[in-house]
Amino acid sequence: MTERNGSFFHLHLVSDSTGETLITVARAATAQYDSVSAIEHVYPLVRTQKQLERVLVEIEESPGIVLYTLLEGPLTVRLEAKCQEFGVPCMSILGPVLRLLQSYLGAESNPRVGAQHELNAEYFRRIDALNFTMLHDDGQNTDEFEDADVVLLGISRTSKTPTSIYLANRGVKTGNYPLVPGVPLPSHLERLQKPLVVGLFASPERIVQIRQNRLLGLRADRTDDSYIDRHAVAEEIAFSRKLFVRNNWPIIDVTRRSIEETAAAVLALLAERRRHPEQTS
Repeated sequence: MTERNGSFFHLHLVSDSTGETLITVARAATAQYDSVSAIEHVYPLVRTQKQLERVLVEIEESPGIVLYTLLEGPLTVRLEAKCQEFGVPCMSILGPVLRLLQSYLGAESNPRVGAQHELNAEYFRRIDALNFTMLHDDGQNTDEFEDADVVLLGISRTSKTPTSIYLANRGVKTGNYPLVPGVPLPSHLERLQKPLVVGLFASPERIVQIRQNRLLGLRADRTDDSYIDRHAVAEEIAFSRKLFVRNNWPIIDVTRRSIEETAAAVLALLAERRRHPEQTS
C-alpha cells in the first residue's frame, strides 16, 4: 500500500456512462470528512479494454481509492485485478444494490450501459421542462406561468434561477419571478391556480454578502446603495414575506440551504400538494 498525504487523497471514478451517479455518491461520502480533500479523477464512457488501460495507467501513477460503475464483466475483472496488484482499494457502487435487488426480486438483471439515460418519455419530459424553465426565467413570459408546475418568487439573490434549473432537470416545469422594491407584483400571479407557488427568502446578512460578491465579480459600481444596505435589504425581505403570507404560499428559508436542498424542499411540497389536491382549492 502506498503512503498517503494526510490532507488529501486521490479518488478515481470509473464509469461506462456519464459518471453522474458515481460523482454524486462519491461527493456525498467525501463531504463527511472535513480533514481531508479528494482529488477527483473522473473517467466517463469507459467501454473498451483500450480505454480501461489508459485509466489503469493513471491509477498506478496516482494511487488512491477506486470507485466504479462498470457493468461489462471483462472490464470489471481487469480493473479489480489491477487494483489488487497496485494495492489500492476498489469498489463497485452499483454492485451491492444490484445484488440486493436480485436477492429480493429473485430475478437476474439485464446489464445495459447507460440505461438510466435512455431517450424515453421521462427523458423528453425533462427536456420539455428545461425548455419551459429557460423561457420563463427571471420574470419572462409571466402570462404563461399557469402552465408551470412550480413558480418561485423571491427578491434578488435568493437562488431562484439555479433552483429552477435543478427542478427542471427533475422534470418539473418551473417559472420564477424577481420581487423588486417599488414594483408591484402582476395581479395575475396572485391568481395562479395550477402551479405550486413558493416564496424564497434568506437572512439580510446572507443577501448582502451574496450581492456584494456579485458586484465584485462583475466589477460593477451601483449608485443605489440600498442594493447592499442591510436595513434596505431587511425591508425587502419583510415585504416579500408579507406577500407570501397574504397569499398563503409556502415559504422556504434558503439562508443555509444548498440548491439541492432547496429543490428537495420544493419537491416535497409539490408531492404533498399532489397527494392532497383538495387542500389547494
